Amino acid sequence: MFFQHIYDKTLAQASYLVGCQKTGEAIVIDPKRDVDTYLEIAKQNGLRITHITETHIHADFLSGSRELAVLTGAQMYLSDEGGEDWRYEFEHIGLKHGSIIKVGNLTLEVLHTPGHTPESISFLLTDKPASSMPVMLFTGDFVFVGDIGRPDLLEKAAGLKGTQDKGALQMYQSLALFANLPDYVQVWPGHGAGSACGKALGAVPSTTVGYEKIRNWAFQYDEDQEGFVKYLLADQPEPPKYFAMMKKLNKVERPLLTSIPQPQKLTPEAVKEAMAKGIKLIDTRNKAEFAKGFVPNSLNIQGNNAFATWMGWLIDYEEPFMLIASDSQIEDLTRKLMRIGLDNVLGYITDVNLLGIELEKNEWIDIDEFKTYIGREDVQIVDLRGASEYNSGHIEGADNVFVGTLPANLDKINRHKQLVIHCQGGDRAAIGYSLLRKNGFNNIKNYSAGINEWVNKGNPLVTEMVEEAAC
Repeated sequence: MFFQHIYDKTLAQASYLVGCQKTGEAIVIDPKRDVDTYLEIAKQNGLRITHITETHIHADFLSGSRELAVLTGAQMYLSDEGGEDWRYEFEHIGLKHGSIIKVGNLTLEVLHTPGHTPESISFLLTDKPASSMPVMLFTGDFVFVGDIGRPDLLEKAAGLKGTQDKGALQMYQSLALFANLPDYVQVWPGHGAGSACGKALGAVPSTTVGYEKIRNWAFQYDEDQEGFVKYLLADQPEPPKYFAMMKKLNKVERPLLTSIPQPQKLTPEAVKEAMAKGIKLIDTRNKAEFAKGFVPNSLNIQGNNAFATWMGWLIDYEEPFMLIASDSQIEDLTRKLMRIGLDNVLGYITDVNLLGIELEKNEWIDIDEFKTYIGREDVQIVDLRGASEYNSGHIEGADNVFVGTLPANLDKINRHKQLVIHCQGGDRAAIGYSLLRKNGFNNIKNYSAGINEWVNKGNPLVTEMVEEAAC
C-alpha cells in the first residue's frame, strides 16, 4: 500500500493519497483545489488516480475533486447520506453507510458519522494483502486529534437555524460507533491545530482510536449527553465569513480551475485608476514593513499562513481586488486564494513606492505608553480578538470588537475619542488599523505587542464573563 498525507498549513487542512502498488490504482481523499500536488505525487510513484472522494461538503476550503476528476478521468465517490438537502448537485457515485470502495487490493468501507454535518462520512481502510483487519480511519471533520468537529457551522456560517443542537446529538451517537472500532486503528483527520472546524485540535497529524478514547475530551461524557452537548457548543471560535460561500460552491455546479492562474503585473497608473473606482488594494507585506509606509486606503493582510482566512473574512466574492506582493510571492498567494475560491484578482504591483503616492504610517506604541491610556474617559481601548479569547482574559476597560466583523461594527468605535487597538500578537491589529484608517478613523494608536507582551510582563487580565460581546 502507498500512503501519503498532504497538509496545507495555511488552512490546517489534510488530504490523502492512498494507492495499491500492485495494480497502480490510487484514491485521493478530500483534495485541495490546486490539484497539481496529487498529480505529481502519483507520477513520481507510478500510480494512476482512479478514485476521488470527500468526507463531507466542506465549509473551510474549496474542494478540488471536480478539477482532479477532469484532469484524470477518475470517478468521484461522494456521500448520499443526510437527506435531499445535503446531496451534492453534480454527477457522482453515491455512498451510503456500508458502501465499499475498492482501489486495487484496498477497500474503504463507508461509515456514516453525522454531527459536524448531516452527510459526513468516514472511511475505514483495509489493506487486504496485508491483513483482513482494518488499519486506518479517515475521519474528515468527525474526530480530530484531541477534539471533534463542531456542529454549529451550518447555523452560524450558513444561517441554518436549529442545526447545531441536532448536530451535537448526532455527534454524540456517532462517537459511539467510533468507540467500538479496534483500538489499534490509525485515525487520520481532515484538520490539525489552527483550523476553525474545532476549538482545541492537536498539532500532531494522526492518532489511534484507543488513544482518543483515553485523552479526547469528547469520550469522557459516558451517560452524560446533556453535558457533552453543552461543552461541545460552548466557546467555539467565530466561523470565517467565507464558510457559507464554500458550503455552497462545494455542493453546486461551478466553473472549474484546472491550472494555477498567473495574475498580471499592473502599471502604477492602472492601480491608481482602479483604486479611484473603489477596488481594494491588499498589501501583503509584513506588518512592520507596512507600518513604516503604506498606500492610503490599502488593507494590510499579511501573506503568511493566515492570509486566505483573513481574505475570506474581508473580501466579497463578487468584487475584484489587487495585491501588493513580490514576484517570488505571487504564485504562493494565488494558490492560497484559489483554495477558498477567491479568483477575482485584478493583478498585482511589487512596490508601494512605484505609485508615487505619499505614504502613511501605522503608529505603534510600547507597553509603557499603552498603560497611560488605560482608564481615561477620552480613550477607547479595543481588543480585536475573538469573543472566546476576550472572555477568557482581557485588559480591564477594553471593549471587544472582533477584527473579522469590524467593517460591520464600526458604529461601536467612538470617532471622538483617542482609539487604542490591540490583539494577541499584532497581526490582527495590523488588519484592524488599516481597516479603520480606510474608513476614516485617523486618531489611532496600535499596541502591536498586545496580550502576549502584556501577560509576559506580569500584568493582570480580567477573566469574568461578559454578558454580551460586541462581536
